[in-house]
Amino acid sequence: MSSGIIFAAAAVMLLLLFLKIPVFVSVLAGSVTYFILSPGIPAQIMAQRVIAGIESIPLLAIPFFVCSGVIMNYSGVTIRIMRFCEVLMRKVPGGLAQVNVLLSTLMGGLSGSNLADAAMEAKMLVPEMEKRGFSREFSSVVTAVSAMITPLIPPGIAMIIYGSIANVSIGRLFVAGIGPGLLLCVAMMILVGIISLRRRYTNEMTEHVSLKKAFLEAVFPLLLPIIIIGGIRLGVFTPTEAGAVAIVYAVALSIIYKEFSFSNIFQALKETVATTASIMMIVGAASAFAWILTREQIPQRLTSFIITSVSNKYVFLLIINVFLLVVGMFIEGNAGMIVLVPLLVPVARAFGINDIQFAMIFIFNNAIGAISPPMGTLMFVTCGITKCKVAAFIREAVPFYILLLVCLLLLTFVPFFSQALVNLVY
Repeated sequence: MSSGIIFAAAAVMLLLLFLKIPVFVSVLAGSVTYFILSPGIPAQIMAQRVIAGIESIPLLAIPFFVCSGVIMNYSGVTIRIMRFCEVLMRKVPGGLAQVNVLLSTLMGGLSGSNLADAAMEAKMLVPEMEKRGFSREFSSVVTAVSAMITPLIPPGIAMIIYGSIANVSIGRLFVAGIGPGLLLCVAMMILVGIISLRRRYTNEMTEHVSLKKAFLEAVFPLLLPIIIIGGIRLGVFTPTEAGAVAIVYAVALSIIYKEFSFSNIFQALKETVATTASIMMIVGAASAFAWILTREQIPQRLTSFIITSVSNKYVFLLIINVFLLVVGMFIEGNAGMIVLVPLLVPVARAFGINDIQFAMIFIFNNAIGAISPPMGTLMFVTCGITKCKVAAFIREAVPFYILLLVCLLLLTFVPFFSQALVNLVY
């Protein structure tokens, strides 16, 4: 097949992405271009590939975990966890800023969606932080960057998509994500503490409750990640079934906390359908494009080219990090993952790089892209809610960008952070 056709299809897709056309439309347009320009290929194949792309059992976990996270938001779980975080951070420099970081880490085990986490904290915490003397720019940056932790802590939606595409155990990815998530959490808390001390930000909290009371209110929601990972590891249920268990658990919590109502359940289901549909449309469209890449043997050619050009796996990892950081600045994370994972995973395996470690590197790069200009989704969602100017956000975020790059290098060259817990549990 002519390389010109592939180039034309890719050019159409990238052009539409840069014009901020919806991701699934852009990817579908690229696939349609290929089928139109390629003689002898039935158009029905494209429709088949789109449908086949979303007919994946592991992907069923996405609506389940999205639904459980939304129900927990409506059942008062978020408020109780925030109160618990406030008690823990009462004497730590940074006060509510530290609560922001810790809340994202704990909510990562409940919602699985970084955008939902950023939107929720931007509405709940940023106004309170501003009342206590934190600048709007600093509050917005802490909210957006800490939301990066959410896709790393299980059950992250990014891990489900990656595992289904690369044929990697989703259960192992769930366990592996805890290491990078805690690494970023601790590193952010140190940086936030240093900045808060220099600027003399207050430690004043929104309310004061005892540690015992706060813990008892939050203990049941905090058990959810343990139940999910423990159930998967013991073989009680699969990662997909774990999503259904999470929904039952979320409904049970809403009853325990006396927050249950059918109107909340109905609203949660509506939000779940909207979120899941947007994800699945991207998955289906990207599946068709991935079929085109496979048919043209692009992954095989890329593997051969890189192996002959780069002899050292560490040099390869550096190149991949730079490449993914640049791609993440322009392309939405899930779309980039679905297109690039089939290309890059075979190359990583050829270099002998562990599947789990490469997955964490890939997902972490995607997370950085979500707060990077010019198209960082987390950045725009947070700034849109807090009314923070993007230019001011970027200036304030410089120390955090440096911190993220340091954490990325640690994940890349120190396998302990991504593999230690997996080796321990499995």
